[in-house]
Order: sequence, then C-alpha cells, then structure tokens
Amino acid sequence: MREIAFIKQNKEKWLDFEQAIFGKSKKNPDEMASLYIHLINDLSYAQTYYPKSKTVVYLNYLASQIYQKIYKTKRVEKNRLVEFFLTEVPLIVYEYKRYLVYAFTLFFVCVAIGVVSAMCDVDFVRLILGDGYVNMTLENIQNGNPVAVYKSGSNWGSFIGITMNNLFVGARCYTYGLFFGIGTFYALLQNSIMLGAFQYFFYQQGVFWESVRGIWIHGAMEIFGIVIESTAGFILGASILFPKTYSRVNSLKIGFKNSFKIFISTVPFTIAAGFLEGFITRYSIDMPHWLSVLIILSTLALISFYYLVFPFIVHKKLNKNVSTI
Repeated sequence: MREIAFIKQNKEKWLDFEQAIFGKSKKNPDEMASLYIHLINDLSYAQTYYPKSKTVVYLNYLASQIYQKIYKTKRVEKNRLVEFFLTEVPLIVYEYKRYLVYAFTLFFVCVAIGVVSAMCDVDFVRLILGDGYVNMTLENIQNGNPVAVYKSGSNWGSFIGITMNNLFVGARCYTYGLFFGIGTFYALLQNSIMLGAFQYFFYQQGVFWESVRGIWIHGAMEIFGIVIESTAGFILGASILFPKTYSRVNSLKIGFKNSFKIFISTVPFTIAAGFLEGFITRYSIDMPHWLSVLIILSTLALISFYYLVFPFIVHKKLNKNVSTI
C-alpha cells in the first residue's frame, strides 16, 4: 500500500485518537484501549514500510504521549520479559478472547466425542491409540500400576524427550493455522478425541482415579497449553480469512505477530509440564492422594488464572489508567 493511501485510510482514526489524548473529545476506557491497540499496529506497519517518513514520527509521538499518560505513575522501568508476560500477552489474549471460547468449545466437544465413541465401539480405543500401547497399558493395569509407562527411562531423559515432543505438538497446533485454521482444527480435534477415548479406556478398566492421579499431574498444564496453542493457530488462520480493513498480507503480519506472542507464552508451561511428567508423574501411584490432588489443582489453577482471569484484570487496570487521562 502506498503511504498516501495508508494515511487516507487511517487519518480519521488518528485524529480521533489525538483529540482524545488532548482532551478535545470524550472516550470511555474501552474505546481508548481499542484505539491504543490500533495505533500500535499502525505504527508497526509504518515503521516497516515507511521507516523514514513523517508518518512514523507522527504515530511515534502519539504513542509516546499516551504511554506517558497511562504509565505516568510508574517510576521504575520494567524488565522487558516481565512486561511481555504480565502486560503484553494478557492484553493480546483479552483482545482475542473469543478465539479462546472457540478453542475450548471445540476441545470439550471433541473430548465428549472421544468418550462416546469409545463407549459405543470396543475397538475405537485400539484404532486411536494402537494395539501395542493398549496391550502394554492392560499389562500395566494387571501389574497394579496403570501409569507405569511414565516410569520408563531416566528422569532427565524423560523430561527432555517429553518436553521436546510437547513443544513440537504445540508448534504444530499453532503453525497449522496457516492453512486457514483448518489444520489447527484437525490437530485439536485429533488430540481431544484421543484424550476422551484414553480416559474412558481407564474408566472401563476400573482404574479411572488412578489414571487421573497420574496423567493430570502433568496433563493439567500440557492439555491446557495445547488448547491455548490452538487458540493462537485459530487467530493466525482468521487473520488470513478475515483481513477486515487491512490487505490480506498486512492482516497476516498483524495476526502472526499477536498469535506468535500467545504461542511463545505457552512455552514455560510446556516445559513445566515436561518436568512434572519426567520427575513427578512416575511416583503418582506411591504418593499420598492429597499430594497428587494438590499438584493437579495447583497447576490447573495457575495456567487457568493466567489465560482466563489475568487478562481481564490487566485490561481493567489499563482502562482505569486510561480513564484518568
């Protein structure tokens, strides 16, 4: 897009924002926050395509003005990494919160499909998990430890191997979004149906609680993380399918930038899940029930709070700061 067309397309929005900054018009906090997000996206675009133009100087000035006013009470510069996880990612998650709803809805529906399918077809679990894995698990159940598979290998070896595999699965759920979101849909559907069938299999064998105590020690973060990574994939796909006022290429760039940040935010949780699976899950059958339940609830609460609650807290705080301008 030529610079003059870019200016013409966004001029009214920038003037509106300028008037709001300098008190010439009244905006509620939600409108100001939305304008701020659009301004940052426009600045990023201008820096890429018109790096030496007056447009970049103008947008930079507006951004600096609003930043100073929003954060005027902060005297200590934040660590960039802390800012990324505690402010940037939560605000992006809040902006795309409807995609979280889509991903979790698909996840729960597909888990239910896996359960019903395993319930109605005795061969479904073998079809999904493979004869070798099912036979090995049946043998473990007969030996009194349904989750003995997690005891194979050394602690560090398991941790590294599992973490690398989980990172690959998460990256696949995300990058498949480039196929208009269809690839992400398939990857999440596949994993969710497998989970539903897997858990029903343990229920069918009468060791459901033992499996929960083992699998969900690491699974709370691992499975939740896959849903978040799929959310990022859906955002990526939507940026191609629904460019709105941007060209399809520019929409993809913005969608990639925002969705990639969400994806990156899942990496610490994926590593933590790998650590738990490599070092803790293998002892689940021997640990007290209260301890395994505590670990499961704590990890689930942590990741749930970060992605489902904290974005609303950060957004509300931003709105409060903006309303004081």
